[in-house]
Amino acid sequence: LSCTKDEAFELVQLILEVLKESIVIEGKVKIGGFGSFTVRKKAARIGRNPLTGETVTITSRKVLIFKPSPVLKNRVNQG
Repeated sequence: LSCTKDEAFELVQLILEVLKESIVIEGKVKIGGFGSFTVRKKAARIGRNPLTGETVTITSRKVLIFKPSPVLKNRVNQG
């Protein structure tokens, strides 16, 4: 199977769009042998401005977490 550079680029863009939509809709995506992306909620908390020392309230928000698979971890640690 061969394709042009432009076709490969479009295919990768399409895959990334599907991943983004799946994360937004489902809240998680697992890619076998690579890892999983999960959306988690972070509660509101009190933080501190490092320049002024003033305390500020950090609002609650959603964050995207990536957890690599054991296969990926092993590959990274071997190289």
